[in-house]
Amino acid sequence: MKIGITMFPTDYSMQPHELAVEVEARGYESLWFPEHSHIPTSRKSPWPGGPDLPKWYYDTYDQFVALGAAAVVTKTIKLGTGVCLVVQRDPIYTAKEVATVDRLSNGRLLFGIGGGWNAEEMADHGTAFGTRFKLMRERIEAMKAIWTKSKPSYAGEMVKFDEMMQWPKPVQKPYPPIIVGGGFPQGARRAVAYADGWMPIGGRGGDTLSMLPPFRAMLKEAGRSEADVPITIFGVGMNGDALKQARDAGVDRVVFGVPPEGRDKVLPLLDKGAQLMSGV
Repeated sequence: MKIGITMFPTDYSMQPHELAVEVEARGYESLWFPEHSHIPTSRKSPWPGGPDLPKWYYDTYDQFVALGAAAVVTKTIKLGTGVCLVVQRDPIYTAKEVATVDRLSNGRLLFGIGGGWNAEEMADHGTAFGTRFKLMRERIEAMKAIWTKSKPSYAGEMVKFDEMMQWPKPVQKPYPPIIVGGGFPQGARRAVAYADGWMPIGGRGGDTLSMLPPFRAMLKEAGRSEADVPITIFGVGMNGDALKQARDAGVDRVVFGVPPEGRDKVLPLLDKGAQLMSGV
């Protein structure tokens, strides 16, 4: 089972390129950065993680710039978006950013995507909350066309562009793995329908491991295998027993969350996680 690390990179946390070096040195498989463009002060949308939204949601760095910084100081670790809010992003620019980081890392990008929860944040980008998942699928389909065709065009209901040209193309063929974040059953259905992996957040919506048998049944019904859509459990705590349970349940990857703190707080946690990793 693969083990990764995620952190909100901010101006007061360990910096992304420094974190990347330490993560790679300890033998982790991947490093993931989340994103929020901003947080509207109205705060009408409830945060799924609890009553109080942590400050670092307001403060996080640009995701692709942080990943680019991590790419140029590492050689082996995968670099993930956890998650990229594609419903708030222009698909043409995002396709270029994905391909650029995949090039800078020589084919190490993992493209985690999600629809998001903050309706006010989306509204500022012109995105309607109720149709965000339809928009997400069309933007992903459009980006696939950009990555795989020399003269792509796309004509959906919500995303449209005439024939054009864009380089660079990703190193990974046909494109970096697309991993859908979200719970069961909706997030799982989206992963089965058009992605290369499913990434629920550990502990949200109940026992994550109990969702795996119905997810596998969903894959079988769709004619896909778990090798086609492996499972990543995202943002979990560093617990050895839980790690072994995930391994025994057939989870492909677990991603530990560490706080956006300085080296003195983060490095001991990386050491703890590496010790747990050696036991599985």
